[in-house]
Amino acid sequence: MVESVTNIFTGGDETQTNAIDLLTADHRKVEELFKRVRDDEDGAGRRTFPEIRRELEAHTHIEEQVFYPHLLKVGDEKLQSITREGLEEHRQVKVVLDDIETASNDRDGFEAKIKVLMEDVEHHVDEEEGEMFPLVRSQVDEEMLVRLGALLEAEKKRFADGASIAASAR
Repeated sequence: MVESVTNIFTGGDETQTNAIDLLTADHRKVEELFKRVRDDEDGAGRRTFPEIRRELEAHTHIEEQVFYPHLLKVGDEKLQSITREGLEEHRQVKVVLDDIETASNDRDGFEAKIKVLMEDVEHHVDEEEGEMFPLVRSQVDEEMLVRLGALLEAEKKRFADGASIAASAR
């Protein structure tokens, strides 16, 4: 444990995933879940939605707790602006997630809302990967990206553990 914490501050193992690669992997996982919903018209959305929600909640949480605060602190004006826009898009996604949860018994409402969610998230991913990440790569050195990646991984695990405890307490 001490070694893994030390690695966060010393740079540690250079094979660690950097923050952008970790976040991009999250994007691909959610895209796969969305594909599952699109490919199966017979209720896959309802079955897949809890996993989509878990992935999006964990992803937005780690971005908001670790990645975005760093970008707001060290980024130039353009990167800070895109980061603030990303925070607003997260807020909107959370609202739609809650709306979907309440519409889960209404087939038409559920399908319309999950479609909106997929469109919103895909737009957000396009902006992050097309605009934000290139700016991050030009403003944050690789060593810091690896450190942020380690922090993101640790926060994601902590968040997932907390979500598991909360779910089992219900």
